[in-house]
Amino acid sequence: MEDDLHANFRAEVECYTATDPMPTMENLSALTGIPVPQLVRYVLVKYAASASDALLAMEPVVFRQMREHVAKAETAGTDEARLQTYAALRDMIAWLGTA
Repeated sequence: MEDDLHANFRAEVECYTATDPMPTMENLSALTGIPVPQLVRYVLVKYAASASDALLAMEPVVFRQMREHVAKAETAGTDEARLQTYAALRDMIAWLGTA
């Protein structure tokens, strides 16, 4: 669905939930003596608490895409390529303004 604002998140959830994490939790529990429910809670709280830090540490995909547009235009070296890049960057900035 093109207008699904959460399509990327849904796809990521699908990817990360394809594997059962419980064997890992059970092995970690056996190694540490920490009950599985407590480990699961720890993982969820740690992820939720560090998500913003992790996001800030990562280079945003859109920033990489913007750099690639500029590099492509500079490699082409034409006014037409630069105008196409300007249009692409304008659209990306507009999209960021609505996200």
